[in-house]
Parts: sequence; structure tokens; C-alpha cells
Amino acid sequence: MTTKEMDAAYIAHTYGRNDIVADHGKGAILTDEEGREYVDFTSGIGVNCLGYCDDGWVQAVCRQAATLSHVSNLYYSRPMAELAKLLCEKTGCQKVFFGNSGAEANEGAIKAARKYSFDHYGKGRSTIVSLKNSFHGRTTTTLSATGQEVFHQFFDPFTEGFVFVEAGDLAAASAAMDETVCGVMVEFIQGEGGVVPLEKEYVQALAGLCRERDILLIADEVQTGVGRTGTFLAQEQFGVRADLTTLAKGLGGGLPIGAVLFGEKTAETLGLSQHGSTFGGNPIACAGGIEVMHRLDEAFLAEVREKGEYLKEKLAALPHVEGVTGLGLMLGVTLGDGLTAREVVAACHKRGAMFLTAKEKIRLLPPLVITREEIDRGAAVLEQVLKEA
Repeated sequence: MTTKEMDAAYIAHTYGRNDIVADHGKGAILTDEEGREYVDFTSGIGVNCLGYCDDGWVQAVCRQAATLSHVSNLYYSRPMAELAKLLCEKTGCQKVFFGNSGAEANEGAIKAARKYSFDHYGKGRSTIVSLKNSFHGRTTTTLSATGQEVFHQFFDPFTEGFVFVEAGDLAAASAAMDETVCGVMVEFIQGEGGVVPLEKEYVQALAGLCRERDILLIADEVQTGVGRTGTFLAQEQFGVRADLTTLAKGLGGGLPIGAVLFGEKTAETLGLSQHGSTFGGNPIACAGGIEVMHRLDEAFLAEVREKGEYLKEKLAALPHVEGVTGLGLMLGVTLGDGLTAREVVAACHKRGAMFLTAKEKIRLLPPLVITREEIDRGAAVLEQVLKEA
């Protein structure tokens, strides 16, 4: 059987596959089973931050796989402790909890916010304010925290305790932040919502309200974190520091990992047996994360910012492009003249470049190591498709 035949026969049809059968990759170039190359502006939806099969990352992961593949969290392991140390030193946070995905990280942050409020105020202060157009995951609770009605179907009853306000409307947020609220959950750039950045002034004012009312600011940096926007955390560019920050995607460089970072206020919130994850802190995943952390120094992040501006300028100059949003190497392209992102992306796949969509936009999340030559090569494919549209 071919790969496509096996997929059709044995895998639950929860994904609309693109017509590419991935075989191997290096850097920002993916090669399919037939030997055709593609410049990849998706990086596994922001996961392969060092690209495919980075030499240093491969060596780190292989060394760890040959040493200790897994051990229960009932025991200590060096890779988990070392990665937590690197994250705290990089972000100024105090503690880390490891899981396996962004959804798990967001679930952990929700639990932590409610536990903090219970410890300080007792029952009845458990509501989370989330933003409309947000996306926080696909578990029942993180879907409940997601502010897009399209996701609130089929799986009723959803988890209670979430209210939604329009992004940018500070008065609405203030009104919603009553005595029942323990946390406000935000993405600084709404990725699945269409690569929509929040306004810096709004974020800072929202953080101020949280401080005044002892409501925790929860930063979902699953997609924006780990250097994606040109700083290790996107919140650095918004001038705030969240009480709880969630990471995943690029943190493992290609392996499943999620993390909740606890600020000073929340560092001791979760105690013995109050949260857990069998695979959380897996040594191999943490070895990949350690390599990522060592690589994302200030010089690397400066290059991400420079390449982001370079790519943004190239995209803005293309035909039918009405606007480009985002920061660093997390960009969204708005098309005009009746063109649809899905059709344009499909045409690019046929010509050797991979892009994503986010609502009506083309979404770009290339490996952070993508070269300018690879940017030029992929942008040329997009330009050709747009000229012929």
C-alpha cells in the first residue's frame, strides 16, 4: 500500500491533508517521496524552529536517546532540570512545569490560575477572561477557553468558567474583570485567528488592570514564544511580564513538549500531586529543548528580526497583497481581488513552496534558520502564483 492509501485506511480523518508525502528534510527544505523539494514556510506549524534535522539538535537528541529515553517524574533527571534552569534564566520566571503540548500547557496554566485564586480568596473566584478570536487548544477545556464560536460545537457540554471580550476593548475587559475572575488569558498575536497582533497600549493597560485587582495575566505563547517573533518571548516587545506563560511548538525543536512558566507571584501555587504528566519532562524532548535554548542567543534573535523585516517587505511588494501583519517570522498576508488564501497555498505547493492559512490569510511560520536565499526562492514561487491568479 502507498502512504496515502494507508493513511486513508487506518488514520482517523481529522485533518485535511495537503497533497505532499513528506520523506526527509534539511534546514528549510522538505523533500517528498518522489524526490521533489519544497521551501517550507510552515516548520510543522512553528515547531521545527531549527529546521529539519539540524546537526547539533540531531546529535543532542541521539546522545540522550542512547543514554536515557524515559524515566518517571517520581525520579530526578538531568535534562529536565537543566532545561528548566535555562528557561528561568532566559525569562526571569521562577519555576517550570513540563507537559507535552500547547493544549496541555494551557490547561496547566488555567489550573494554576484557579489554584492561586483559591489559595488567596477561597471558592467562587475561578472565571477566566479570554479574548474573542483567540485559540488556546483542542482539549475540551482549552476549546472552552477559545474565543471563536466555530469551535464551540459537537462536544457539549463545554467547561464552564470562561467569558469573552473583544480584543482591544479595554472598557469591556475591565467590566468583565469582576470579583469572580482569577485570570485573563491572551495571545499577543492571535495566530489561528488570522495573525492579528494586539496593540501594545492595550496589552499594557490590561496588565495594569490585572495588577490592580490581583488577577493573573496568562500569556499563551505557544506559537509566539521561543524566538518566533524575534525575542524569546513576544511579551518582551509588549512591555509586560505575565504571571503565567505557556510554551510548546518550537521549544523541543521538533519533539513534543509543552511548558508552563511561573512568575514570582505564582511560583509556589501548584504543590505535591496537584498536577502531573506521565511524559512531561521526557529526557529526549528536553535534550532537544536544551539545544534550542543554547542556540537562541541574542545574535540569533537579531537575525530572526532582520529576516522577518526582509520577508515582510518582499511579501508587501507582491501583486494582490493588501497587507502583511505579524512580528519576526510569524506573518500573515491579506489578499485582495477576490483571491482566497487556500487556493493560492495549494497552487504554491504544486510549484515547490509550502505555506499555511489562518482564516482568510496566508500564514508564514518558517524555520528560524531559514536563509535569505530560501526566502527569495519561496517568495518567487508565491509571486509567480499571484501573477497568474
